[in-house]
Amino acid sequence: MAYEFKLPDIGEGVVEGEIVRWLVNEGDVLAQDQPMVEVMTDKATVEIPAPRAGKVLSRHYAEGDICPVGKVLITIDDGVASAAIPADTGKKRRTSVSSPAPTPAPSAEVQTASVVAPSPASLPPASAPPAEVLATPATRKLARELGVNLSSVRASGPAGRVTHDDVRRAYEAPLAPSAPRPAPAAGDVRVPFRGLRRKIAERMALSKQKAAHFTYVEEVDASALVTLRSRANARLASQNVKLSFLPFIVKATVDALKRFPQLNATLDESAAEIIQRRSYHIGVAAATDDGLVVPVLRDADRLSVADLGREIERLAAATKAGRATRQELTGSTFTITSLGTLGGLMATPVINFPEVAILGVHKIAKRPVVIDDKVEIRDMMNLSISVDHRLVDGHEAAAFVAMIKESLETPGLLFLDTI
Repeated sequence: MAYEFKLPDIGEGVVEGEIVRWLVNEGDVLAQDQPMVEVMTDKATVEIPAPRAGKVLSRHYAEGDICPVGKVLITIDDGVASAAIPADTGKKRRTSVSSPAPTPAPSAEVQTASVVAPSPASLPPASAPPAEVLATPATRKLARELGVNLSSVRASGPAGRVTHDDVRRAYEAPLAPSAPRPAPAAGDVRVPFRGLRRKIAERMALSKQKAAHFTYVEEVDASALVTLRSRANARLASQNVKLSFLPFIVKATVDALKRFPQLNATLDESAAEIIQRRSYHIGVAAATDDGLVVPVLRDADRLSVADLGREIERLAAATKAGRATRQELTGSTFTITSLGTLGGLMATPVINFPEVAILGVHKIAKRPVVIDDKVEIRDMMNLSISVDHRLVDGHEAAAFVAMIKESLETPGLLFLDTI
């Protein structure tokens, strides 16, 4: 019997999804819950499993196409009369997602990181395919780029999952003399422009088209912050917490946003109103193998510096592994972008539209500075902020950064909850 599986609702307010990659071909025999396709919405990628066992009759959308919710995504011959199985079975059956603590089975809003391989007994006996390799979409992408066959990689991750390091070890392992590694093909390489890369491009282009960008740069003496961070890490060592500088910067930024609400705002053009947000959901831009993603620190004003450090670390790990949920990747009111030790001297970051400002954090390095007519070596860094000039004037942006600078140069009461 031909069963038509329709794209389910994979998140509140989502009306369509982009087909990032098909994991099955027409004619393949599927096991129930076997991964079929990777679908992207906003910045979360969902790996959708087969709702039932059977043979793939047709795929209705190509990679890179946009499939509306409720439209037929794939047709499967399950060999079962239509009355035997409820029509909504495919919408309710989901795979499980790795989580630090036991949670109920997630809905399709969760970005699936790994799928349990089907047991041989669950496959049709006549043409059973090999067990599915457990790996995240990012790891599969790396394997494709390096030409590594995942089925031949020795897995070291939880539940037999293949990790990035496993793939790299397999690629770097010496080959037998009879099997030399093929040389890369000469000439240009065409990379499909879809998935996260296309979504980033759309958002950046929209930001540059809609917002009137201007950038302001300030220098910060971070010497006292460096000392404070060392003291905080010594105090938190027994809790297995090691803070970067970012939690302190987030804390100082939230404090400044309370003083300057226009920078924690959005513009409702249809209503001709500026909406000053009273929630402080701070996006922290993070680099992944597929592109820049912005996980969100929700209610950052309610978290101590130590709590911010834990949450930043958790979100970064989830994002890199492809396990971040749609809720964790949306809803920011202000964004901070940092390249850590690669932070350079300054940049002009692009606003995470529809927000009105983004703060760029640059590396801390020892530089000579003049203090009381004397040259001293201090730990210095630059902050750069891009703002939407339609809503924020230059003086307000400069005053906002000046308040952050003061908090970081003379850290005291703001950070007492950490040390």
